Amino acid sequence: MFEIKFSFNMFDHPMPRTFQNRFSTQYRCYSVSMLAGPNDRSDVEKGGKIIMPPSALDQLSRLNITYPMLFKLTNKNSDRMTHCGVLEFVADEGICYLPHWMMQNLLLEEGGLVQVESVNLMVATYSKFQPQSPDFLDITNPKAVLENALRNFACLTTGDVVAINYNEKIYELRVMETKPDKAVSIIECDMNVDFDAPLGYKEPERCYKAPEEPTEEEGDPNTWTEMDMRFRAFTGSGNRLDGKKKGIEPSPVPIDPSDIKRGIPNYEYKVGRITFIRNSRPLPRKTTEDEDSEFIAFSGEGKSLRKKGGRKL
Repeated sequence: MFEIKFSFNMFDHPMPRTFQNRFSTQYRCYSVSMLAGPNDRSDVEKGGKIIMPPSALDQLSRLNITYPMLFKLTNKNSDRMTHCGVLEFVADEGICYLPHWMMQNLLLEEGGLVQVESVNLMVATYSKFQPQSPDFLDITNPKAVLENALRNFACLTTGDVVAINYNEKIYELRVMETKPDKAVSIIECDMNVDFDAPLGYKEPERCYKAPEEPTEEEGDPNTWTEMDMRFRAFTGSGNRLDGKKKGIEPSPVPIDPSDIKRGIPNYEYKVGRITFIRNSRPLPRKTTEDEDSEFIAFSGEGKSLRKKGGRKL
């Protein structure tokens, strides 16, 4: 669970969140791709806001409504509803443009009727999302991706499937839970966000490998002898220059299977490191006699070339 903070300042002096009159009207809705104009408005698809006609702004300005403007969208034919904010008031009269994922939640087709009402929503404190595909787990930092995507949203509704765009790929997430209400505003809020397991996700099975038992060939000392006899240094025969064959026949010493010892693996081995192990004999322990007989320079005995007791001439 982590915390996401958003800031949205539309007015320096926000009005109280109470209103006397309610904005309510019907529009024919179309997806953003049907919006006429030279400019590409694909940015609308990346958020949770709609485009309404200028007459709606004129009517809203005459009412005592709260800011930012939040709306409830209802499809009376399918009894589906969601909530959204408004991005601009540049649509043709009688028409509003919705993101494609919002039209899917409302089960609306191009040109369908949608009821738009102004609402006042509580500020969000908690929300829980469920990715609709395990591909969402491939994102390195899903927390940062979701935080950046929710900046384009004004509110969340429990049960909606919102779409976010990341690296030219669309990821869908279902809103599983929102607190303190089923529809909340995420503008100027401290919201704790939690993730549920993606749809269709399966935990990887952990395979525990049993320790391998030595085979019959590995456990038989006779096979060790055969393996050791494959190569032995300096066991070949030589030739003498005089042609004699005396003393040139190899005489390999037979190996006793009891003398063969299996190697001990080096558990401290590191890749790229070569260790040279030499057969070193342990040093004998010094005794008291050895300590007394330390080396003393010029302490040996000399010998004379003359023989003692020889005849004198």
